[in-house]
Amino acid sequence: MELPFAESFKIKMVETIRKSTREEREEWLKAANYNLFNLKSDHVFIDLLTDSGTGAMSDKQWSELMLGDESYAGARSYYKMKEALKNILGFDHFLPTHQGRAAENVLFSVLVKEGNIVPGNSHFDTTKGHIEFRKAKAVDCTIDEAFDTLIDHPFKGNLDLVKLESVLSTYPKEQIPMIIVTVTCNTSGGQPVSLANMKAVKELANKYEIPVCYDSARFAENAYFIKLREEGYQDKTIKEIVTEMYSHADMATMSSKKDAIVNMGGFIAMRDKQLWKEASTYNIMFEGYVTYGGMSGRDMNALAQGLDEGTEFETLETRIKQVEYLGEKLISYGVPIQMPIGGHAIFVDAKKFLSHIPKEEYQAQTLGCELYLEAGIRGVEIGAILADRDPETRENRYPKLELLRLAIPRRTYTNNHMDVVAAALKNVWDRRMDIKHGLKIVDEAPIMRHFTVELEKVE
Repeated sequence: MELPFAESFKIKMVETIRKSTREEREEWLKAANYNLFNLKSDHVFIDLLTDSGTGAMSDKQWSELMLGDESYAGARSYYKMKEALKNILGFDHFLPTHQGRAAENVLFSVLVKEGNIVPGNSHFDTTKGHIEFRKAKAVDCTIDEAFDTLIDHPFKGNLDLVKLESVLSTYPKEQIPMIIVTVTCNTSGGQPVSLANMKAVKELANKYEIPVCYDSARFAENAYFIKLREEGYQDKTIKEIVTEMYSHADMATMSSKKDAIVNMGGFIAMRDKQLWKEASTYNIMFEGYVTYGGMSGRDMNALAQGLDEGTEFETLETRIKQVEYLGEKLISYGVPIQMPIGGHAIFVDAKKFLSHIPKEEYQAQTLGCELYLEAGIRGVEIGAILADRDPETRENRYPKLELLRLAIPRRTYTNNHMDVVAAALKNVWDRRMDIKHGLKIVDEAPIMRHFTVELEKVE
């Protein structure tokens, strides 16, 4: 008999979570203005809002916390993190930051100016926010297959080289500070970018003398998919694939709260020492001294250890198979999701799920609220609310994909929890036609509104 798959870890500590009643959840959701970010964590049973900083650290990472050097300058922990980045990603220069959006803020303060054009593959919310805040424009060059959730393309995160070259040939190189490659591509459903595409993007970038920056939050999961799906990489280790990935990048930002499995931390890495010097000034102003940035020594230690563990095949296999487990359950129930199943989350196709609800009533946000009411499960909208308003016309932007993301924290929940999520979503699917109306916005921030938006039901 073939042995079934089992996780490559055992549980050492647990945290109690509380089930609530439907009546309680209705009251809490209304008080939160139908914004799932506003819910107290104690009011959530299974929290799939994000996989950022919500994973369970390993025993070795917890051990590293106790070895942290909290010296203001020149801490041992800084050099431990520097060595890990050099060994795994291959960059000589880096700056620690407290998380990914801080890394973007520092780097973009150097590179992105008003009127700039920044092409990439479906820039995520903070990335686009930092670009548009500087009165520059993010141009999406993702392949068209990414926007059809039924197509089972192995690398839906790929950049369309024709779209990309059109941008590069239209604008002078001085107007394009970088090409951003997001690995994996979160906004298109946690979809990977192939190494062949990375290489081709770098060749185009070299032709037009434009640097390439990797948004690296889930780079290890991207390498895992390359190993499984791209010809010629089956016998390579994850670390070998990562080394080849980053050979095609000039710089990188990372929210280490994902694939490095820490609660807080990030960095900017680069090859150009002059860029490091210029970014250092902003890092000191915004984050902290260059050898700690926004991080404590203990967190740098845990991050360095997490980068090593997170680029091991067994760690990634265990993590991604749990996401697959939930996805396959939902497929068997007929729930429409982005195919193929992504690395860090299930992305439910809210356009298909609530096709009778007008897009102006925010289908994905409505679905997220219904799932919370059903079983106390919190997801996050990746749709029209997150897409924000056009910075010039101030009209709502309605993206091609309207998704409810169910992001699975690493090493945190069991498959029993995934069964609950699947059953709850099936229940909402079965009663979807009873959902007559969606939501409307009553108050919003001028940029990145999804974090604090206030909504009410459409009657």
